[in-house]
Amino acid sequence: MEKLGYFVLERNFVSKSGEIDIIAKYKEEYVFVEVKYRKSCLYGYASESVNLNKKKHILKCSEYFIYKNNLNYKPIRFDVIEIYVRRGNIVINHIKNAFF
Repeated sequence: MEKLGYFVLERNFVSKSGEIDIIAKYKEEYVFVEVKYRKSCLYGYASESVNLNKKKHILKCSEYFIYKNNLNYKPIRFDVIEIYVRRGNIVINHIKNAFF
C-alpha cells in the first residue's frame, strides 16, 4: 500500500468492538482495510468471508478510531485486500469501497 501512495497510520488497530487490519490515509481520505488470505478460491473468494457481522465490527472499531483521533467529517472508505497464492505466486486484489 505504501508503494501506491498510502500512508499507513495503524496496523492491527484493536478496540473492544473488534480489530482493523490496516488504517491508512490516501490523499485526504482515511481508509480502513480488512486483509484476507486464501491459498485458493476453492471455497470462495477471500472477500466473501467479510460477512455482515465482520462488517459491523469493523464499522464500530472505525467509529472509535475516528472519535479517538478527532476525524469527524473526514472522508473515509472501507476496502478489502485479498491475498492468494497461485502456482507459487502471490496475487493481491485490492477492492476499494468494498462495503458500507
